[in-house]
Amino acid sequence: MEKITLYNKTFVKYIAETEIQKAVQRIARQIEKDYADEVPLFLVVLNGAVFFAADLMRAVNLPLEMCSIKCSSYLDTKSSGEVKQLLGISNDISNRSVIIVEDIVDTGLTIKYIYEQLTRKKVKNIKIASLALKKDVYKENIPIDYVGFEIEDKFVVGYGLDYNEMGRNFCCIYREEGNV
Repeated sequence: MEKITLYNKTFVKYIAETEIQKAVQRIARQIEKDYADEVPLFLVVLNGAVFFAADLMRAVNLPLEMCSIKCSSYLDTKSSGEVKQLLGISNDISNRSVIIVEDIVDTGLTIKYIYEQLTRKKVKNIKIASLALKKDVYKENIPIDYVGFEIEDKFVVGYGLDYNEMGRNFCCIYREEGNV
């Protein structure tokens, strides 16, 4: 579909499914190189990163483990400026190599929050994999190690990204119409 409507907003196709899958494969190959001699722990940020994480984990040809965390900082289409942890990390992750798997990084508020949580748990190292990065609005000094796409500061949905919990199920990424 070239356009979708969610609630009162129309979105146009922005990134095709084939391009997303190419980015997933590229990131998977890099993770395989970086973690050839260990078993990384994928920390999946729910709910948005589920689609990206599932495809990425299937593409990585290494043993790996997974756990999840659920945080929220968005209200409607804007960041609230505050991160709320809704579901915490239950695994013992001390001295583990952790890859945070995120759907999108914009200001970096959620990444900073999770990064600080992991640092307190004394993990071995932390890397971040994000399907999309809004580089122009990213405010933190934490490196985003694996990036599928650098995108403009536009509101996007699909492939896990949502507008008030709708639109995650689309296999492409869509940008709000009028935000060209």
